[in-house]
Amino acid sequence: MKVFLTGGSGYVGRPTVRALIRQGHEVSALARSDASARTLTELGARPVPGGLTDTDVLREAAAEADGVIHLGQHYGDNTADVDRAAADALQAGIGDRGPYVHTGGVWVYGDTAGVVDEDAPQNPPAITAWRRANEERVLAHGGNPVLVMPGIVYGLGGGLVETFFAAPGRRTGAVPLIGDGSNHWALVHAEDIAELYVLALQAPAKSVYAGVSGQNLPLADVVGALTGASGRVAQLSLAEAVDRMGPIAEAFALDQQLTPVRAQRELGWEPRHLDALRELRE
Repeated sequence: MKVFLTGGSGYVGRPTVRALIRQGHEVSALARSDASARTLTELGARPVPGGLTDTDVLREAAAEADGVIHLGQHYGDNTADVDRAAADALQAGIGDRGPYVHTGGVWVYGDTAGVVDEDAPQNPPAITAWRRANEERVLAHGGNPVLVMPGIVYGLGGGLVETFFAAPGRRTGAVPLIGDGSNHWALVHAEDIAELYVLALQAPAKSVYAGVSGQNLPLADVVGALTGASGRVAQLSLAEAVDRMGPIAEAFALDQQLTPVRAQRELGWEPRHLDALRELRE
């Protein structure tokens, strides 16, 4: 299958490109810079010059593909508008010839009050409140739309865990802890979520999958793994965390537990990284 990606040179995009190529797919991917193009070439993908706001480029690249995976995200005040326009262009390009896999996120569910699946009610924090309308629009579109909703992605030395917790801990000697850390995070390893994106190309139209590994761990345990031998944490109130991290802190403070059963049952997805605390300690 010829697969076109956005975000292919990014944190989740790189293992997704590798997983696609391992499965024998021919991969092209959006490259907004020379550095991105070099990364994609080294991975074995064909770079397509352009950015997420270049809707003509997106439409044409999708029209040449048998399947599309939209991983890229524009960061700014117009994030929702850019995402919606990019999705419209990609879906127009692929039409009904193949699958369009769109990226969401489990934060839209808000606090889950126990373990839930994809049908749980949504109550997103402000930072992800825009997603619901875009996702409903994607799923209502003709063709073969599929929604993958990753949990908090860790591993491979990157992602939000590295940016907002591990790296500040190395700089200051103390890893941030929001509140008492009793809230749960729904985690997934970067390599496992990459495999789910590949499998989603075979999913029935309008399917929705929580991209979580079933590791619903208290934030205090995650932070404890990141502190290493020092055990030093910087305990923050939610207000202090928002002041330090920005509005994303409200998402980190959510108490979320989700199950991967639907993707396992329907797609045969089997996450392999099931000891997040060990990997984070290492």
